[in-house]
Amino acid sequence: MRKVAGLDAHSTYVVVTIVSNAGEVIAGPKRIANDDADRLKGLLEQHAPLEVVVEASGSWPWIFDRLEGPNVHVVIAHPKRLRAIAESNYKTDAIDAELLARMRLVNLIPEVYPKPLGQRELATLVRHRARLVRQRTGTAGRIHAELHSVGLSLRRGELLTKAGRQWVHTEAWPLFGPEQRLLTKTHERLVDLLNEMIRELDRRIERTGSEIPAVQLLETVPGIGPYRALLIVSETHPIDRFEHPKHLVSYAGLAPRSSRSGKSVRYGSIPAGANRWLRNVFVQAALTHCRTAPDSPLTTYYTEQKERVGWRVARIATARKLARVVHAMLRTGEVWSHA
Repeated sequence: MRKVAGLDAHSTYVVVTIVSNAGEVIAGPKRIANDDADRLKGLLEQHAPLEVVVEASGSWPWIFDRLEGPNVHVVIAHPKRLRAIAESNYKTDAIDAELLARMRLVNLIPEVYPKPLGQRELATLVRHRARLVRQRTGTAGRIHAELHSVGLSLRRGELLTKAGRQWVHTEAWPLFGPEQRLLTKTHERLVDLLNEMIRELDRRIERTGSEIPAVQLLETVPGIGPYRALLIVSETHPIDRFEHPKHLVSYAGLAPRSSRSGKSVRYGSIPAGANRWLRNVFVQAALTHCRTAPDSPLTTYYTEQKERVGWRVARIATARKLARVVHAMLRTGEVWSHA
């Protein structure tokens, strides 16, 4: 008899319901605290062998690491694609847990690849850097807002340079009030602190990537440095799970989507379930590639597409081609070549 356990996981507890392939609820719903994982594991092992379904959230890693074994197979469900749960008008923890189990029994669960601990560590490293960069951008943006309030402006990124900061103290200082000057000094100190932390993470990323052959391989592509290479590897390993380049393109949210009317194609929206980290890194890498490798076929393609359909569509189309190149490189182990 096939049995499936649905787990509705929260920050402090999980609700578990076990359903048989006959549609019978054979255990639960039971609410178990997260710090009582032995009780959860014991309950599931009483009904093993069975599958366990849990939505991808902040709780899935400890559930997977603790429960996955020879007689218990943990399935991670993609929350954005669980429309039956997301659009339900009547939701409780018990209903969600049971519905997860029943959807798995009829093979309606969209699965997410469960990254092992080592790969999750790589993802944490590169995402840590990305979030610090985002914080630095927001901090600098606060200074930009004060400049705008007195009729001044600087190009994006110049506040992070010595010359840009000197310009602020020369041109804007006479126009700033005491509180604006204090705010600017405070945010400059925050930018300096964030710069220091980002540089340290860059060194960690470079050291870590130097020990991973796939990262070294991707760094041969103009536009893909240590950070981008490590991010791509952390999100796509093992590459064999993407049998065809189009599967990686779709996973990264770079495939064009037809509108609901079926009369046009939408490039601007990101498909539900797309890996936004991967999408962003491919787009940014493609744009950097075009600036640093003017003779590259990718650059030529971007230039042609930009003239034909505009830069917004062209950058996505070029990122899509770059994703296909990355897929081929990781599958074959061959370095970047213009040929």
